[in-house]
Amino acid sequence: MKITPLSGFPSPAQDFMEPCIDLNRELVRHPAATFYGRAVGDAMADAGVEDGDILVIDRSLEPADGKLAVCFVDGEFTLRYISTSDPSTGERGGLWLLPVNGKYKPVKVGQMSDFTVWGIVTYIIKKVH
Repeated sequence: MKITPLSGFPSPAQDFMEPCIDLNRELVRHPAATFYGRAVGDAMADAGVEDGDILVIDRSLEPADGKLAVCFVDGEFTLRYISTSDPSTGERGGLWLLPVNGKYKPVKVGQMSDFTVWGIVTYIIKKVH
């Protein structure tokens, strides 16, 4: 399939265009465990995740140090980086949830917290206008 502009001359790029991109096929590796969510707030804006962005979340992936995760903490969802090091000392041990916006503080997951890593973010879909 070729795309022809409504006016003017055909683009040389048209020979390289794919006829159709299926976002589910491109972005989802584990269909039964993948969900879409919408980012709310600005805690991760400095990492490029802005209010309203669509997140592709894979629940089958194992949480790991440095991964961007959707976590369920004490009855609320939050989006944070996972860390196994204390952000202020660098000492290994414990589990920390790290924002990238300085307005928010890192959170140490305590033994008494109702906590689960709900899924790992694999893609972020942004609106550009």
